[in-house]
This record gives sequence, C-alpha cells and structure tokens, in this order.
Amino acid sequence: MNKYSLPNLYCPFPSQINKYVDVLEDYSIEWVLSFNLLADESNYKRFSQCKFFFLVANAYPNCQLEELKIISDWMSWLFIWDDQCDMLYSGQKLETIDSYHQRFLNILKGAEVKNEEPSLFHALKNLQQRTIQRGDSKWFNHFVDSVKDYFDGCFEQTKNRIEGIIPDIESYIRIRRLTVAVYLSLDLAEFCNQFFISDFLRENQIFHKLRVMTSDIIGWCNDIYSASREIGDGDVHNLVFMLHHHQSISIELAMERTAEMHDQQVLNLLNIEESLPSFDEQIGAELANYMSWIHSWIRGNLEWYSYSCRYENPKRIEIAEHEDLVKV
Repeated sequence: MNKYSLPNLYCPFPSQINKYVDVLEDYSIEWVLSFNLLADESNYKRFSQCKFFFLVANAYPNCQLEELKIISDWMSWLFIWDDQCDMLYSGQKLETIDSYHQRFLNILKGAEVKNEEPSLFHALKNLQQRTIQRGDSKWFNHFVDSVKDYFDGCFEQTKNRIEGIIPDIESYIRIRRLTVAVYLSLDLAEFCNQFFISDFLRENQIFHKLRVMTSDIIGWCNDIYSASREIGDGDVHNLVFMLHHHQSISIELAMERTAEMHDQQVLNLLNIEESLPSFDEQIGAELANYMSWIHSWIRGNLEWYSYSCRYENPKRIEIAEHEDLVKV
C-alpha cells in the first residue's frame, strides 16, 4: 500500500478542546466494553488507537459531561458500524446491511430489543433512551432523519461496491455528503449545547447550504487522510481516486486537486458567513451558534488525524457478532 504525501489544508478556525477530554478517554472504552461490542482484544486495541474520544472533545469543546458522553458513544457506535459496512461488502451482503438499517431505524423510533439480539442493537437502544431523555423530542425526529440519510448513503455506496460501479464525480460527492455523517454530527451539536434550531432557520436555504458545505469540507479532508488505506484496499469511494480515475491524472496530482477543492470550499463558507442577511435577534443568535459549531467540527476533525491511527491500519474494527451479522 502506497503512502502519499499529505497536503497542508486551509483551516482558519481556532483549535479548542473540551475540559473533560481525559474523563472521556477512559469512559469511551468502558461503554464499548459494557456492551461487549468488539470481537477480541486486538479489536479493542485498534479501537483505542483510533482515539474517537479526541475527535469528540475537539468537535464539541463546550459540551457538558453527560451530553458529551452520549455523543462520544454515538461516535463510537457509528464508526464501528461504518467498518461493518466495509467488511460486509466483501461478503456480498447488501441485503444484510439493508435489514440492519431498517432494524436500527425501528429501534430509534421506539422498538424494543430482545435479549438474544446482537449487542449492537442493545447499544443503540441505550443511545436512543439516553438521547431522548436529555434531548428535545422534535429535535430527535430531525436527528433520526439525519441518521437515515447516513444509512442511505452507506447502502448506496455498498451497492456500488458489490456491482463494481464507479460513480461519476458528481454522484460520488452526493453520496459522500451522506456517508460522512456530518448532518447528524451537527444535529448532535444542538443536543450537546441544549440549543435547538427553530423551524424557520432549519427550513432556510442558507442553513441547508451551510450543512452541505461543511459536509464537503470534512468529507474531502477525510478522503485525503484515508486515501492510502482506501485506494490500497481497492475502494473507489474516495475523491482522490475519483479525480485520478475520471481526469486521468496521477494520485499525487489528484491529492493536490482534492486539497484545492477543500480549501476553496472553506473560502466559500467564509464568504457566505460574511454576506449573511439580517435576521431578528433570535435567529441571529441561532445562526451565530451554528457557525461556531461548524468551525469547531472542521478544526476538530483536522486535529484528530494527528492523534488517531485509524487510517494507518488496514484492518477494520470487527464486532463480536460478526458471524451472526452476516447470516441475518
């Protein structure tokens, strides 16, 4: 597997870290252990080396501890499931992923979990109950919609892999906006700050643009840092590979162009911020808060790669019920 030189990415937002970062480090592995989510000791070691807690602490710097724990557990669960999708693809298990996604959504909407069901279901039920308990019910419905978007992106990406489809660049970018899970991550920023966005702003076109642009910035940043592992695995769902393939350029040049696209989107985001229309005091406060959450996520995500070993190890994190999972 080739190692590619990583470009310096433009990020003008300040670095912050949550004061509970040390508490979160110990807690995050304890929650995963409590549900016996991973297959063996080597998988727990890989999980620990990924330092998902550090991403959470950087992306949500002002979050209080109890909400921060819930968000940390969401990120652990999502990253673990993301790896299962990667492994199930190799076993041609598209129908398995679809059936799991439907079950996950049913659990989020209130379905009970049977004792004999996989621990991944029990962990999700735990998240559902704790999130509803400390969150807003209307907000939670929006959050579940964002989770569904993420599942839809995972399904479409897996379908392409199984059928050997290389999407065009525009189609890839659309799918990537879903699989990067930024929409639900920004929803969780509302939860962690107990500051919920009004329907007026949520339905505003500016709000939608901000979410899409943030998703692009974080997704393309991730594509740069994960390119060596994904291209080495033959995974085409990476913007670096897309530019390499469709524009017939070297991987090195494709890496540079991905960085240019990333940097330009950051500038586009800043331009939108500088030209926002005037709103009343309440909507203005909501938008100011939302922009600060976006800044924290973009910077926190970039900081995380310097500490995490997630994209240096070609092996995925495997759950305890992997054999049962592929039989569903």
